[in-house]
Amino acid sequence: MSNLPPPWLWPRAAYVHIPFCAFHCGYCDFAVAVGQDALRQDYLLALEAELGRMPAPQPVDTLFWGGGTPTFLSATELESYLEVVLRGLPLRPGHEFSVESNPGTLDADKVRVLADHGVNRLSLGSQSFQPELLKVLERDHQPPDVYRAFDLVRQRIANVSLDLIFGVPGQTLAQWRRDLASALALEPTHVSTYGLTFEKGTRLWKQQRAGTVQAIPEELELAMYEEAMDVLGAAGYEHYEISNFARPGYRCRHNEVYWANHAYFGVGMGAARYVMGERCVNHRDLTTYLRTARSGAPTEFQSEKLEEKERALETVGIQLRRREGIERTNFREQTGIELAELSEHVIARLKELDMLSEEAGRVFLTRRGKCLADAVIGQFW
Repeated sequence: MSNLPPPWLWPRAAYVHIPFCAFHCGYCDFAVAVGQDALRQDYLLALEAELGRMPAPQPVDTLFWGGGTPTFLSATELESYLEVVLRGLPLRPGHEFSVESNPGTLDADKVRVLADHGVNRLSLGSQSFQPELLKVLERDHQPPDVYRAFDLVRQRIANVSLDLIFGVPGQTLAQWRRDLASALALEPTHVSTYGLTFEKGTRLWKQQRAGTVQAIPEELELAMYEEAMDVLGAAGYEHYEISNFARPGYRCRHNEVYWANHAYFGVGMGAARYVMGERCVNHRDLTTYLRTARSGAPTEFQSEKLEEKERALETVGIQLRRREGIERTNFREQTGIELAELSEHVIARLKELDMLSEEAGRVFLTRRGKCLADAVIGQFW
């Protein structure tokens, strides 16, 4: 490991995309495959072929399976997928192996298979504990499924994260408070709170365009975000990234790789990777991905290598999402550029506006800055 390039150039982390889903939720714009379950075996062979194009098995400290719904696979299929992926991406000692799951797709056999193959962190897409909000989000589970799944997972995997969404059309602050209280009652190690976005092309976006659903007022969405900060902070969760809260010692190490703007491998349909300063994204169409992977051809449909200054500005935007923000010395080592040379005038102005603060060489978002994070980060371009 000591002979490897630094972590911002050569990956110690990997993401694997499992696209299969029972249903495509109306707000989701991820690369998913619905009604194509007959291609699961073909997809496994494609993953194996893509991994086989690496020069050698690549040991990783963190591995993350997202989707789609990885646990939509059967227990037998999960075992086959795990064996193939772990041959190409073996886990180092002390690893973190995370898998995303929808509550309605878990059973004891799947949890056993995951745990037996090194999965030690599970992210449960609960989204809400209110049936009426789950209906708006077009989720195919109900609140009892969350409790059942959580209990099943905790029998083998202690590190469980819950995802929640706020800003759902029609949602009230009282409903959001109930969701936070319901999540805390389960005592997860980690909670992610995401403001709903109307991603272009999704059914929810089309419904908004047609006037059949309306976004909640911005002031209410901000109040929900501040409520999450206050409630989760009071419960002992560290607000370590704009949307993420963790018990001490339970941050998502894999996602911290992204927020440091470090390198990572990405395998599977629609997966992105960042290796030696080059970003590549795989084909999002399942048929195209299967064809290219199985033929031994490159699976990406686009790639980009930023110039030094652009890469440094990107690093600013990404690292500001973290509680630690940007550490000036580390920034210079990673980008080759002094933060002061790049953006000091912007930093000074945002400090005056109480959007940024600085302590011991770290520049980070204030509470006010977190509430307006996208606008703050946009000031650097």
